Amino acid sequence: MTEITAFFIELVGLFKKILGLPAGAMNGDPIAWLLLLLGAFVIFYLVTFYRGTLKKRSEGAPRPVLIGIGFITNFFDTLGIGSYATTTAIFKGWKLVKDEWIPGTLNIGHTLPTVTQAFIFIGAVLVDPVTLVLMILAAIVGAVWGARYVANWPRRNIQLGMGTALFIGAFLYAGRNLGYITSSGEATGVTGGLLVLGVLGNIFLGALMTIGVGLYAPCMLLISAIGMSEKAAFPIMMGSCAFLMTGATKPFVTAGSFSFKAVLGLAIGGVAGSLVAGLWVKDLDLVKLRWGVAVVVLYTGIAMLYSAYKEKKTA
Repeated sequence: MTEITAFFIELVGLFKKILGLPAGAMNGDPIAWLLLLLGAFVIFYLVTFYRGTLKKRSEGAPRPVLIGIGFITNFFDTLGIGSYATTTAIFKGWKLVKDEWIPGTLNIGHTLPTVTQAFIFIGAVLVDPVTLVLMILAAIVGAVWGARYVANWPRRNIQLGMGTALFIGAFLYAGRNLGYITSSGEATGVTGGLLVLGVLGNIFLGALMTIGVGLYAPCMLLISAIGMSEKAAFPIMMGSCAFLMTGATKPFVTAGSFSFKAVLGLAIGGVAGSLVAGLWVKDLDLVKLRWGVAVVVLYTGIAMLYSAYKEKKTA
């Protein structure tokens, strides 16, 4: 871990030299440092993806449908719906990606759109820098730990894990609509025991995200539990996802457990969808959409668990 930390400190220093910033620049601005570090993580992601996908490029370019899926799922992701459960439902329903490749495809393909969302929301919404940074770091730790195991799981384990994740996701969508997942608090940051609870909770959520449990709704529930405002959840959610997804890329790329063309489709369409939603859409009634998503996600969870059941009988 110390080697990784040193590596990213060097990257930040290199970024400052490239940008022509003096040695003491931004020392008192933690949000600027966070965004600069996110840029370093993006470079790490791009280098890892490029080096690890030479054997996958024979899949060819993404079809328009994959780019469209990336646009739609990340458009609503930017508005707080989440992209993992919806993308999984489409991939499974239309048989676009192998079940065992879905977690890696989600993590790698949605990375750049989520980074785009993070740059839009971090700094635009007031959040205590200490709370923001610690919860983001917690999500990274959980994701890197989780990805090491999930990347090499057999098909049936993936089906069981994602089926369960989709069940959880369906109930979280319903809970959000029914008012159970919201925050009436006004705090923009926490300290002491509440901060410890938030950090431990985000470690767990970061690990769950690697098997397809979207972080947004559970993180909103966590933010509510520690008394922070709902608006403060957006930079925490999107910042956590942006960092943890770049950090969790390497195990999936190394194992080859992803679809190259689906990843490109999600990335290309997703960045466009995130920009449209984040910069131009100011308000949208999402209640009916969440109910529809909950039904689809629940059905897909049942289908995934049934696939796991058939896999066991075959074995």
